Amino acid sequence: MKWSRRRFVVAALAGVGAAGAAGGGLLALRGAAPPVEGLKVLSGQAYRTFSAIAAAHLPAGGAFAAGAAEFELARLFDGYLADQPADEQREALAALHLVEFGPLLFERRWATFSQLAPADQLAHWRGWARARAQVRREIYSGFAKFIGMAFYDRPEVWPHIGYPGPSFARLAP
Repeated sequence: MKWSRRRFVVAALAGVGAAGAAGGGLLALRGAAPPVEGLKVLSGQAYRTFSAIAAAHLPAGGAFAAGAAEFELARLFDGYLADQPADEQREALAALHLVEFGPLLFERRWATFSQLAPADQLAHWRGWARARAQVRREIYSGFAKFIGMAFYDRPEVWPHIGYPGPSFARLAP
């Protein structure tokens, strides 16, 4: 079959239209997120996604009834990103998008990470830790390290884990 210029243009326009419709469908699936004041790098959606990741990583209960939500780790992550080079900011945002659309991409579920029930978020997030794809394990590891550092750096957490605080603080008069 010989392709005329007209047939090629029609096929190309159809392909672009299909890609646009698919992209629009993904954005509609993600849905709107409430605006969050004072963010420097994260969008409302990215803030919502990181908040869901932090909640799955540090679920509510125990000594901290609200879990990760009690410490606004997504806002701390936004502040951290604001001090990073633009290429690292883009990588972090791309990783957040990948996690957000992870249930659709990796589990064939018609939902985003933020839309899952807390138990499903926890199961999905744990799947990233042992995924076959190295990029998923690296994203899990990177976010887990940040969440751990931000959470365990808080003095109100220390008594619950048996940490007396930095040695220089104990030695101060």
